[in-house]
Amino acid sequence: MAEIIIGIDLGTTNSEVAVYKDGRVTVLEDNNSRLIPSFVGLDDNGEIIVGEEAKNQYLVYPERTIKSIKRKMGQDEKIAMGKEQYLPQELSAIILRKLKLIAENHLNCPIHKAVITVPAYFSDAQRQATREAGEIAGLEVVKIINEPTAAALSYEADTQRDQRILIYDLGGGTFDVSVVQIAGGVVEVIASHGNNHLGGDDFDQKIVEAIIDHLRDEHNFDGTLSAQAMARIEQAAENAKKVLSDNPFAPLAEEYLCEIKGVPVHLKMDLARVDYEEMILPYIDETLDAVHTALKSAELAASHIDEVLLVGGSTRTPLVARRLEEKFGFTPRCDMNPDLCVAMGAAMQAAMIKGDEVHAALVDITPYTFGTRAYHEDENGPMLHYFVPIIKKNTPVPVRKSEVFYTMYENQQEVEVGIYQGENEDARENVKIGEFMIQGLSRAPAGNEIITTFELDRNGILHVTSKEKKTGMQKKITIDNAMSRFDEAELTAARERIADIFTGDAPEAGTGDGSPVSAGVESVKAMAVVEKAESLFERAEPDDCEDMISLIEAIKEAENTGDKAALSAAVDELSEIIFFLEG
Repeated sequence: MAEIIIGIDLGTTNSEVAVYKDGRVTVLEDNNSRLIPSFVGLDDNGEIIVGEEAKNQYLVYPERTIKSIKRKMGQDEKIAMGKEQYLPQELSAIILRKLKLIAENHLNCPIHKAVITVPAYFSDAQRQATREAGEIAGLEVVKIINEPTAAALSYEADTQRDQRILIYDLGGGTFDVSVVQIAGGVVEVIASHGNNHLGGDDFDQKIVEAIIDHLRDEHNFDGTLSAQAMARIEQAAENAKKVLSDNPFAPLAEEYLCEIKGVPVHLKMDLARVDYEEMILPYIDETLDAVHTALKSAELAASHIDEVLLVGGSTRTPLVARRLEEKFGFTPRCDMNPDLCVAMGAAMQAAMIKGDEVHAALVDITPYTFGTRAYHEDENGPMLHYFVPIIKKNTPVPVRKSEVFYTMYENQQEVEVGIYQGENEDARENVKIGEFMIQGLSRAPAGNEIITTFELDRNGILHVTSKEKKTGMQKKITIDNAMSRFDEAELTAARERIADIFTGDAPEAGTGDGSPVSAGVESVKAMAVVEKAESLFERAEPDDCEDMISLIEAIKEAENTGDKAALSAAVDELSEIIFFLEG
């Protein structure tokens, strides 16, 4: 058996290790997490720790814990950790060693080879440092590939035709944008631009600054004077950033940051997504400048790009997708986990090097956009039924997203929440799948905040909750089969089609070939199977629905002609589909 080659995404904030085996990519877990924090530290005994353990320690002992070492790669500067000094590639090697051990424990065999990804904008010195880190970790780095190349592989872009794809990669500490040409199964980066010191860490820092200002105003406390307080503030900022990816507000709460004259200082504040996005807007604008530069280098315009792929955890910030959609005129693809797709692509590249035949990487996504309606006014005038998408088409599931809405007039006591499925900006043109009223709102001026949350699971069950932020009062609804592949019109047509098949007089009783089948066991079984199939239309894929409809027609035809063999065969085949759908 050929030696296994693993794929590694050595990230600024988190790192991942993946393997292609038995026809699929698996991102390996450590302590139930596929994201391994890129933290290295020394414990109380002076022993080196790495990953989640080191990240947890950073809150208490930041002076003996290192993070974001990727930003130092390619530099000769040594970094102090405890009493020792380390080169960046040595610290990266510790992380790589951890990933190697995770793979060995999972696969139960020694691992000696790896494909490691780097930002497309990495210099030769940074790439060499990455290779050296792999060698220090005991890995033969069989190939270093660009992160956008790996992302393109994991997204499984259509390689049967020529495409130009723009890959927007915004990670924890680095940003790069690449224009990729896919032709004849070959993925080629034709232009890149970026910044090796721009990423989610900088977004965190903006929140940190807001927290420090708040503590100064509220408690006359300078958090920068305490390393332990700053570590906790930084952690709170990172958590808030993640919350704001899916919610309009993020609570920031840290008990007992310090003590001033015997009085404890606590952090308690809310951060609104609109304020956060205003903080980071200059950074997003900088990334769009880089997009323009990359397009210019490739001698292309935005209209020449077929797809935009989002890579890196920081692309979860809704502002990123909105600004890119404004520039390109279509929604960027986000149907793969942006944290994992680079590691998955590295594993696919490793499998190709090994000689494996690589198949598509599959992911569960929602095929529809789900949202609600609201009043909206722009240059075209007011819209009373404006559709507000909350969970967008092609989003990986399970998923949970929230948006804030506002009452329209003073002392508004109730709000009607309509739930729609579709893509039209006029909610009335989409499919209405549910509604409820939230009543008894507090008496407040117009602009009372109502937070609406959509939560969709892998089984297509949609939970919708609306809550008055001020009081916490809420109302909810659960919608089964929200991801049904048939829309309401298709379901109605299918039901009517089936109903038409079974209208009219009951078949004549008879015996023998060529005469109607007797209303005996076969006919009773057939009708029971047909009724069961009808009840599963909403759960079935379109192809399965079409097969079931054809088989039901065949059953009716067999009953009318008395063809027992055809009846039995159709019933058996329909029963198999039902068994599969209920499995």
